[in-house]
Amino acid sequence: MTQTGREASPLRPTSEEISRPVPEEVAGLGLEEKASLTSGSGTWHTTAVPGTVRALTLSDGPHGMRRQPESTGDALGIHDSVPATCFPPAVALGSSWDPELARRVGAALAREASALGADVVLGPGVNIKRSPLCGRNFEYFSEDPHLTGVMGAAVVTGIQSLGVGACVKHFAVNNQETDRMRVSADVDEQTLREIYLPAFEHIVREARPYTVMCSYNRINGVYASQNRWLLTELLRGEWGFDGLVMSDWGAVNDRVAALEAGLDLEMPPTGTDGEIVEAVRSGRLPEAALDLAAGRLLTLARRTGGRERFDGWDADAHHEIAREAARASAVLLKNDGAVLPLDPAVSRRVAVLGELARTPRYQGGGSSHVVPTRLDNAWDALSSAAGQSSGSIELAFAAGYRLDGAPDAELEREAVAAAAEADTALVFLGLPDAAESEGFDRTTIELPAVQVALLRRVAEVCPRVVVVLSNGAVVSVAEWQDAATAILEGWLLGQAGGSALADLLLGAHSPSGRLTETIPNRLSDVPSHLHFPGADGHVVYGEGRYVGYRHHDTLGTDVAYPFGHGLTYSRFEYSDLDARETGSNEWSVEVTVTNTGERFAHEVVQLYVAFEEERPSRPRHELRGFAKVGLEPGAAERIRFALTGRDVAQWSVSRKDWRIDPGAFTVEVGSSSRDIRLRAGLTTPGDGYTAPLSGMSTLGEWLAHPAGGAALRKVLGDAPAMAALDRVDPALLGMALGFPLIKFSTFGIGLTSEVVDRLVAAAQEDDRGRQPR
Repeated sequence: MTQTGREASPLRPTSEEISRPVPEEVAGLGLEEKASLTSGSGTWHTTAVPGTVRALTLSDGPHGMRRQPESTGDALGIHDSVPATCFPPAVALGSSWDPELARRVGAALAREASALGADVVLGPGVNIKRSPLCGRNFEYFSEDPHLTGVMGAAVVTGIQSLGVGACVKHFAVNNQETDRMRVSADVDEQTLREIYLPAFEHIVREARPYTVMCSYNRINGVYASQNRWLLTELLRGEWGFDGLVMSDWGAVNDRVAALEAGLDLEMPPTGTDGEIVEAVRSGRLPEAALDLAAGRLLTLARRTGGRERFDGWDADAHHEIAREAARASAVLLKNDGAVLPLDPAVSRRVAVLGELARTPRYQGGGSSHVVPTRLDNAWDALSSAAGQSSGSIELAFAAGYRLDGAPDAELEREAVAAAAEADTALVFLGLPDAAESEGFDRTTIELPAVQVALLRRVAEVCPRVVVVLSNGAVVSVAEWQDAATAILEGWLLGQAGGSALADLLLGAHSPSGRLTETIPNRLSDVPSHLHFPGADGHVVYGEGRYVGYRHHDTLGTDVAYPFGHGLTYSRFEYSDLDARETGSNEWSVEVTVTNTGERFAHEVVQLYVAFEEERPSRPRHELRGFAKVGLEPGAAERIRFALTGRDVAQWSVSRKDWRIDPGAFTVEVGSSSRDIRLRAGLTTPGDGYTAPLSGMSTLGEWLAHPAGGAALRKVLGDAPAMAALDRVDPALLGMALGFPLIKFSTFGIGLTSEVVDRLVAAAQEDDRGRQPR
């Protein structure tokens, strides 16, 4: 069983966490030497100082190592790297909902990184899927920050278990590729804290990554590389990060401003170390800031220098890990009439249609592109499995369409003819390589028209049609899913995806993936639709906290498939929910899950914290824990979760801290955000905080305040204004309750400015005695 919850963690770091000493070696370096350590010596290497620190090697590798040969003339080497295992990208691995599997993938990445001479793996990417159009969504885990944080932390833990550094990216609010080098992500503070920062925070606090990579974009007008609040006050001062911050490649616009803000390493070098030296000598840049940055590079070298070095890896074993991860990541969206699995022992004719069955789409484009050690395709894997079966399954293949989307009537005719002769058609559909990549965003979520047209014609001649999808981000299914008996969302499954799909289609394994993002009915239903990707150098995050299911489930809008959805070849029953308070703002939640089907399968138990409000002031419910458990038929397991005050808190802009309001909430346990099986009510006493009163606090706020209301009534006593409160017209009362108290000083009701000042002083004195310590 793999289980997640949220551990209690301090909201502020200890003094030890924010007072890391500068390594002694820095004191012995000259100014130019220290400055040289804050930029690379080339595209993939840091700068060495003989006798002090070696050059470190950095390598792309969110889902596989992209280590280019030293002799190549291609600086980036995107399509000319040394072969390495291409594991499922984050779009797929996240859909496994299996942190232990993610940790094992991370450890395998580290083994290959070590064998290829890399000290730091540039991954994982943990940005939130704000829009399905983001061209780099295949590198990210989810629309949900809790799931993203847990899966990202697992990958980091796996990578660093062998002494290789992980680099968590892209910090922060990098949710589109359009104008990514310049655009300002304009997002309010509460949304930042509750949606776009928590994954990074969780990984920093729980997995302690060696490095973090800043993003290209601006955040509310300030470049991430020059954002002192982001890189120093928040990341180091609040979260306790003690590693190195590097730039994304080319993200630095001002070397001096970036270093002073907390950016330790510019990559790749721009030949501007002299600007750092001059700034120190002129007094514009404190030398202590340079010492800190240089010291962090030395610390990274020490952390990665003591590890065991590997000469190679077992390519077969890593391929099997990739296959296991791919199997765990595919999501069975639909399975009418239990058309899946196809039993290879039963005689049948199966048409395998679609070029993607033979020419797999298994990863996205850009800096994460891996040259695989081998590559499975579904057609070969299905043929091999059918040939080894005891039945007489007969397979036929037809390409059906061209990958470039150009119409080809002959290919379509051949595929339809094959389908007409078959009992079942497996139709492989998806997006071509050119549709998704780093560097640009999509403009549609539709499948290529030639593929949808093929599916329609196949459905007319074949009684059982199974669609297998290959795509790095959500595609629309609403307009064609009526033509499919079953749909298996295969995402991008890495180099072993073809064999993994055969395992699932033929029933060797049951699908166990779950959606990490909502599949909308149409693009216009996406909450960010009217704001994405922005214009004039700005993108406004106007949907606020209502990203993905937080929007759809709060409003109850219709979706094609909800967050967390995924079918298996078995059935599961939930029972005996027990939710209870275990301490001050601490609760335990337990539930029993039973496999009531006929075969082994996995269930992903999801825990949501819900707030029922007539007028929503926050998302209706939010994921706060999950557990993936594999059970034999008839077997049951007790699942346990722990909740803390942070799980029911909201960010308070006025307090600059997390706020827990007293009152009731509901814990929901189910198999998706819309398949809630059991509910239980709980309460929280709140955090004991009372907002301080001032003259600009409203009459309503004064009356609701435990001390302010009493003091106000005492001052006014039997004044006509107080007596009239119970008799006043509700509309007028509502207006009065919204008035700041000081504004009544001219109304002649006894609330002069002097009286208000005395009331404020008395309330503040009472507050000092009330606030939690």
